[in-house]
Amino acid sequence: MVFATISQRIHTPFSCGLSCYVVCLLLSGCVTAPYHYGAHGRYYESQQLADITEAQIERGRPRRFIDGVGWVVGIPDKILLWNRRIENHNVSPETEQAIADYLTKNELTTVKVRLNQYAPRQDWKRLVANKSVGWGWKYTLGTGSWLGETLLPGRLIGGDHFNPFTNTLHIYSDVPAVAIHEGGHAKDFARRYYKGTYAAGYLLPIAPLWYEAVATNDAVSYLRAEGTVEDEQAADRLLYPAYGTYLGDSVSTFVPGLGTPLYLGGVLAGHIAGRVQARRIAKHHAESAIQQAGYEESPTTEFESVR
Repeated sequence: MVFATISQRIHTPFSCGLSCYVVCLLLSGCVTAPYHYGAHGRYYESQQLADITEAQIERGRPRRFIDGVGWVVGIPDKILLWNRRIENHNVSPETEQAIADYLTKNELTTVKVRLNQYAPRQDWKRLVANKSVGWGWKYTLGTGSWLGETLLPGRLIGGDHFNPFTNTLHIYSDVPAVAIHEGGHAKDFARRYYKGTYAAGYLLPIAPLWYEAVATNDAVSYLRAEGTVEDEQAADRLLYPAYGTYLGDSVSTFVPGLGTPLYLGGVLAGHIAGRVQARRIAKHHAESAIQQAGYEESPTTEFESVR
């Protein structure tokens, strides 16, 4: 998940309304039930990469100054997504456990997770060892992605994301839903035979909407199956507006003059849709609890009436 920056503050009511309408349509039926767990036997993985994936989750050493700079750089995204833990560069044990459980339950054994860690040398070794990606893509687009991570380190500029060429999650936000969303990308790519071609498709106009929808659907569905009601609601309130950033970016490629208002409109629409969905979840669980309570009481009531 990478968030674009705001270059200007001009907007129009029409463009924001259009973005709201589209994002609500795209996200209204996002969750799949029951949740479909991944299985090792259905993945196309590299044995060489598995051999060097010893500690699956690693954490960077705290660097007060560097992490402080990263926190400041992430302020715009904190505001956009209205969550102070976005790109805070201080990942809690709870978030670490959440992504660890996700990887275990989906049998994603070759995925590496770097929690606020900068390790370009190790990532290069992972790139070379990842035989599940064709060498043509690996040493062109894959090398470019590794070089970008090296010269523009997320440890400073943030940007939670999954790199399919190194099969690595880079997490800088202390939000379980964000980490699981990135895990959803890893699960999506694990099922693809032509991983390099699939990764290249992300660069096409509008294409990110598909990739992000798959990961968002997987994250929210997983939390519905494995988490609490509060976990699912928190995911809706965050992942919907995050998806709105991609919607705004995609639409703005065809209407460049309205890029910023469409971007902001997409984020606003995501916040609205996410909160509406969170309320629906609360209402649904409340109604289910009432029905369950009535079902449990009904045998006693019937017995007493017979007496």
